[in-house]
Amino acid sequence: MAKKVVIVGGGVIGTMHAWRLVKRGIQVVQVERDARPTMASVRNFGLVWIGGRAAGDELVSGLEARALWDELSSDVPGMSFRANGSLTIARTEAELKVIEQSLSLPDADQRGWSLLDRNEVRAKNPALRGNYIAGLLCDLDAAVEPGQVLGSIRDYLESQENYSWHEHTEIVDVDDAGSFVSAVAADGREFEGDLVLVCPGADHKTLFSHEIKSSPLRRVRLQMMSTEPLGEELTTSVADGDSLRYYPAYDVPALRELPPQAEIAASAAMQLLMVQRTDGTLTIGDTHEYQEPFDFKLREAEYEYLRDVASDILGRPLPKIDRRWEGIYSQQTNGEVCERIRITENICLITGPGGRGNSLSPSIAEQTLRELGL
Repeated sequence: MAKKVVIVGGGVIGTMHAWRLVKRGIQVVQVERDARPTMASVRNFGLVWIGGRAAGDELVSGLEARALWDELSSDVPGMSFRANGSLTIARTEAELKVIEQSLSLPDADQRGWSLLDRNEVRAKNPALRGNYIAGLLCDLDAAVEPGQVLGSIRDYLESQENYSWHEHTEIVDVDDAGSFVSAVAADGREFEGDLVLVCPGADHKTLFSHEIKSSPLRRVRLQMMSTEPLGEELTTSVADGDSLRYYPAYDVPALRELPPQAEIAASAAMQLLMVQRTDGTLTIGDTHEYQEPFDFKLREAEYEYLRDVASDILGRPLPKIDRRWEGIYSQQTNGEVCERIRITENICLITGPGGRGNSLSPSIAEQTLRELGL
């Protein structure tokens, strides 16, 4: 059994592997090329989204991840984990029909789903005073602060004697010498261990690019934004009816009866997701762009559409948009939860959870360690 593991990458996937290894008493060295993660692990909603997961392995992973998030919040009470649930809003009878049929699926109870009429939605989330007829509540969904959660976990890990963190450390080569594995940094430093886990996120070109190119992986670009404080509490996370098209859980006959999306929403593969941060601001998105090379510009028309949908559900104009940004994540394309590439017996690369990385990362880490016999 490995006594020392080197983790390359400080994002959510690498950090969850570090946490689960430290809990097992294994010595962990984690390296990150920047001062702190700046890519998809922080450019997201901070959602722990369980209700929409695909039936089968993905839902199993989601349920395990949700339990592990509870455990992590006990280890790291300062990370602002909130079991606030989510509401998927039906604004049309066609969307309501999809929700009603979904509630008849055999795994509906596992997902923590329940149907609320308009008055019940208002009672659950009084900030929603706009145009809708019902909502699907998922009690299992939760939220964290994407800009804070990794730093909070790292503070906890650094308090453990079997963990060390090395920032501004770009790994340019990983070599398996048989008796040990060495991760070599650009400045010449070497980090040796019994095992190296490479968690590169959407970086498909630096380490093991040939193996990544040969795998069922693609990169996806998204656009998001945040507002000034709302001025009242949004008690749950919120999704619109287009999310029924996006999340695989709602694969029922009524889904095929939905009218076409608005042209701009279809062209940008959009859904509305909205979550309130602890400072009262709203994070809103998102779009999906699948073909590279990606457009480097942020397209205002898509932000306007999402703003209009959010305002319609809230029943009031959104607060002023304060920030806009893009993110790029790595996505597995053959239906698996993520991609694990066994480079050698002692080197494993883990990436490709897609937009599920924050939600499923604790379970992804556990599954990796189970597969490696740790």
